[in-house]
Amino acid sequence: MRNKLGRTLTALLFLSLPLFPFPFSPSAVSAQEVVDRMVATINGRELITYTDLLWQLALEPQTPLEQPRAEDLTRALNLLIDQRLIAQEAEKLTAITAKEEEVQRALAELIKLFPSQEAFYQRLRRVGLTNEQLREIVRQRVEIENYLNFRFRYFVVISPPEIADYYRDVFVPRRRRESPGVIVPTLEEATPVIEQQLTEDKIESDTDVFLEDARTRAEIVILSMV
Repeated sequence: MRNKLGRTLTALLFLSLPLFPFPFSPSAVSAQEVVDRMVATINGRELITYTDLLWQLALEPQTPLEQPRAEDLTRALNLLIDQRLIAQEAEKLTAITAKEEEVQRALAELIKLFPSQEAFYQRLRRVGLTNEQLREIVRQRVEIENYLNFRFRYFVVISPPEIADYYRDVFVPRRRRESPGVIVPTLEEATPVIEQQLTEDKIESDTDVFLEDARTRAEIVILSMV
């Protein structure tokens, strides 16, 4: 079962991969020989290769690169499929084009996920990912983010009753359980945090529905088990 979008969104916004595969250099992978192969196609025009999966894993700081685990490769494949489906919709909108400052900011956020900048670029070198290719990855990440904001975030409305219900049923019990004896913030004080949480929950739910529908309509062919 693939990830719920709340987890997928994090990957989409920080760990996105290129929407089209770049040439792969097996010699760039340390201490291992990798023969690239086609893994899946989407709607007859999007190709996912084993290289794409390795690049995804390289951009995940906690995921081992040596002898990739089957569960990691499968998760990367499912994430890539979701990314490609969103990208096929996003390409219809010119308003989502990434600006240079957005790309720079997104790259900085991606690097922060790693212990150091050197550790980040070391992982990229191990899978033959160049700086130019990295910038293309980040640019596409920004455009996916812009599309999701345009499609879902800008239309989310959280009502006062929803905030009050969440405060009573979730926020207060959780605070009392996690911090016994500490004064619980008032509804007014907690409103910004609750509104943000409910907004993200709605975006997650709406995008899950969108992706389920897109997967139903798409022609996804698995060519090689990962």
